[in-house]
Amino acid sequence: MAKKNTRNTKGRIIEAAWRLFYRQGYDDTTVEEIIAESGTSRGSFYHYFEGKDALLSTVSYLFDQKYEELMATLDPDGNRFDQLMYLNRELFAMIENSVSLDLLARLYSSQLITRGDKHLLDHNRTYYRLLRQIVLQGQERGELRGDVTVNEMVRVYALCERALIYDWCLSGGDYSLLQYGKTMMSRFFRDFRAEEENL
Repeated sequence: MAKKNTRNTKGRIIEAAWRLFYRQGYDDTTVEEIIAESGTSRGSFYHYFEGKDALLSTVSYLFDQKYEELMATLDPDGNRFDQLMYLNRELFAMIENSVSLDLLARLYSSQLITRGDKHLLDHNRTYYRLLRQIVLQGQERGELRGDVTVNEMVRVYALCERALIYDWCLSGGDYSLLQYGKTMMSRFFRDFRAEEENL
């Protein structure tokens, strides 16, 4: 039970922070506002985070929360390629509508230069576990190629998502990430469909 409360408190702080960052901007959001918005205490905040800057690396937590919500909406009988494309669309819609472009760009640049944890590449995240599960099921059902490893497919999928997000950040968000992602993710990933699925 303590583990769940820990996660809930930390999660509330993260979710509140990102809501405020999106509404007010990172620089105009204070730790006190994050504490008030999350309904937690100053002690709880500093138990999990050294300061506001430490929250920049938590966007992967936000993404994983979205994936956990989406897991419940997946049709167990649905085509696994289609499930992957659905997850991508939903994530890109969330990013486009609730994550500050400036903060996303900061996160990506910090992940390039960090010597510490690279949260986006943490294979223990919900994101990677869910992708591995879907790809494995797709192979077992004959919907995705069996001659490519699960890990390689997951790696390519994640690489394609990061590439699209990175380009969107570089372009200053001057196009719809969601709309462009709908087209490009299926193009990037379609070679992993099983032969009969490609017809």
